[in-house]
Amino acid sequence: MSRIFISGSSAGLGLMAGELLVRQGHPVVLHARNAARATDARLALPRAEAVVEGDLDTIAGAKMVAERVNELGRFDAVIHNAAVGYRERHILTKDGLPHVFAINTLSTYILTALIERPKRLVYLSSGMHHHADANLDDILWRRRRWNGSAAYAESKLHDAMLAFAVARRWPNVSSNSLEPGWVPTRMGGTGAPDDMGQAHLTQVWLASGDDPKSQLSGKYFYHLRRMQPNPQAHDPALQDRLIAICAEISDVVLPA
Repeated sequence: MSRIFISGSSAGLGLMAGELLVRQGHPVVLHARNAARATDARLALPRAEAVVEGDLDTIAGAKMVAERVNELGRFDAVIHNAAVGYRERHILTKDGLPHVFAINTLSTYILTALIERPKRLVYLSSGMHHHADANLDDILWRRRRWNGSAAYAESKLHDAMLAFAVARRWPNVSSNSLEPGWVPTRMGGTGAPDDMGQAHLTQVWLASGDDPKSQLSGKYFYHLRRMQPNPQAHDPALQDRLIAICAEISDVVLPA
C-alpha cells in the first residue's frame, strides 16, 4: 500500500481521489486551508489518517503546510491538487502576488521543494493549458490587463512544466501531470460537460497504481491515457527559468 498526501482535498476532485484511495486500502492524508474546511474533510472521509490545515495563498502558509506534512513522516506519493479557478478576480495576496499564481504555481513549487521527496509526484494541470503561453516575462501580471481565464491556463501550464522539470532533475522519482477534464466541480461550474466519474481516476492511478504504465515519468495523461501537452511544458530552458523565478520569489531552492 502507498501512503499519499493530497493538497487541496477538503472537497472536489482532491476529496474524490482521497475517497477512492482509502477504499483501495491506502493511508491518505488530506489538506484543508482552514479549520472549518478541515472539519468538513474529516466528516466526509473519517478514515483519512489526518487532515493538514494551512492556507497556500502565502509563501509562509505554503512553507507551514510543507512543515506539517513532513512532521507526519514520509509519503510514497504526493498529489498536487490545490488550485483556484479560471473565474478569479485580480486579487493580490499578502505577499503582493496574484492569487492564482500564488496558489496554482508558487505553492505547488514550494510544496515540491520542501516536502520530503516521495517516490511519485502527480500534478493536476488542465485542458486549458494547451492554448496558454508561459508568459514568464510577466508571470505576476504587472504589465498585462488581468484575465482570469488566461491566468488560470498559464498556471496550469506552469504545473506541467514543474512536473517535467522534476522528472528531469530527480530521475528516481516518477513525476507526471494530467488533466482531469472540465467537470462540474465548484471550480468547473455546473455546466461543465466532462465525465465526473473519470475525473479523479488518473491521479489515483499515477499515485498508487501497480500498472507499469502508471510508473513512467515526465509524461502527461488524460483519462489514464498518455497525450501530448503544450510543447512549452517540455522545454528545459523554460522549466529552469520558471524554477528560478519561483525560487527567487519564495526564497526556497528546489533540491538538486
